[in-house]
Amino acid sequence: MRPVDLAVYVITDRRLARGRSHEEIAAAAVAGGATVVQLRDKELTTRQMVETAVRMLALVRPAGVPLVINDRVDVVLAADADGVHVGPDDLTVEAARRILGPDRIVGASAGTVEEAVQAEREGADYLGVGSVFETASKADAGPPIGIEGLSRIVQAVRLPVVAIGGITLANAAEAIRAGATGVAVISAVVAAADIAAATRSLVEVVRAARG
Repeated sequence: MRPVDLAVYVITDRRLARGRSHEEIAAAAVAGGATVVQLRDKELTTRQMVETAVRMLALVRPAGVPLVINDRVDVVLAADADGVHVGPDDLTVEAARRILGPDRIVGASAGTVEEAVQAEREGADYLGVGSVFETASKADAGPPIGIEGLSRIVQAVRLPVVAIGGITLANAAEAIRAGATGVAVISAVVAAADIAAATRSLVEVVRAARG
């Protein structure tokens, strides 16, 4: 995988977006300085996912921002996206890596040290760890692991860790100080009246916390 800046990882979600499309979310997030964009939509058909991903790539790629697809390696390949993010109910990291090869990004969700270590062993490039805080963005997120849980996972693996779940301007720095490389957000950016401004503020907080 080429080097990827995981500082502020924006996950698109139409349900929270005040009527804005995935493309509008992505364009505004990139304008605000997002370093990774993930397309996440459980309701689109496969064809709609591919078409949406292609349109998003035209927006994010000129800025050098990778587009990761939630769950769907077939959409990654069909749209020529940059990678996939898999959760515990999706394809295994090992299978995703085998299908996508060594050059595309494969990220994995982890909520425990055991899940994190397994994802690292299977070839993940980074981990999305959480939920760190309470979140309403993901119904199956499970109970929050807190900053202590995040820190334990960071210390157990060599992979970069992106903190996810309930991340806001108020707590993003805390996650970075616990060892996370970056933060992944949905509602803190997607639901904001001004997506670019919300992203920009988050980028500033993360950069400052990184030192």
